[in-house]
Amino acid sequence: MQLNVREVARILDVSEKTIYRWIKQGAIPAYRVQDQYRIHRAELLEWVTRRKIKVSEEIFQEPEANGETPGLVAALEAGGIFYRVDGRDKESVLREVVDSMRVPDGVDRNFLYQVIMAREKMCSTAVGDGIAIPHPRSPLVLHVARPSMNLSFLEHPVEFGAIDKQPVRVLFTLVSPTVRGHLAMLSRLSYAIHDRKFKEVILIPGTREEILGESRRLDEQLTSKAPDGEKRDAV
Repeated sequence: MQLNVREVARILDVSEKTIYRWIKQGAIPAYRVQDQYRIHRAELLEWVTRRKIKVSEEIFQEPEANGETPGLVAALEAGGIFYRVDGRDKESVLREVVDSMRVPDGVDRNFLYQVIMAREKMCSTAVGDGIAIPHPRSPLVLHVARPSMNLSFLEHPVEFGAIDKQPVRVLFTLVSPTVRGHLAMLSRLSYAIHDRKFKEVILIPGTREEILGESRRLDEQLTSKAPDGEKRDAV
């Protein structure tokens, strides 16, 4: 989804003047469409996550995301939580992650690895504090029943080119059957890694039960904030 400057300013709780200044400085990804700036929602989410900017809850209320994605618990249970993932550099680590991903038998894992690596060569997906969210330039859409999230803890911290210079120890890799589902799940993950308790249990790292417990707390918290008392299936 393409957002205009006014929508981005509202989501980030800053003035439109600030957004225009960031665009002029090249600090925020934006495109000119018929003499107006547009910012892609997926790229905005990546940008705010890397810079640890807390976004407005409005970003979780986008109508395009409704009903498209499961909560954190369901996504993690579908994608799996893996400890002591081997590898000494970005290439070998991502190869191990792709090999461990729960994807249909017909998926070309080598192609999947190549598109993820292409994205890393363009710009690191490290978001700071030892966490990265590797993914292709465009949302990764595969023939799967529902979105899933692979969580991998590395045996050896690896240099990922993070803004804060910290090596990466934790990787979240997203897979979805739809672009909307991918964006909605990225929204939920962005919200989660800004939550102190969730981040703590990820960085320890905690057990599967502890991680799923904190994920369940956030799912319930987001559901309780849904408008008009309606249950929110996605953010």
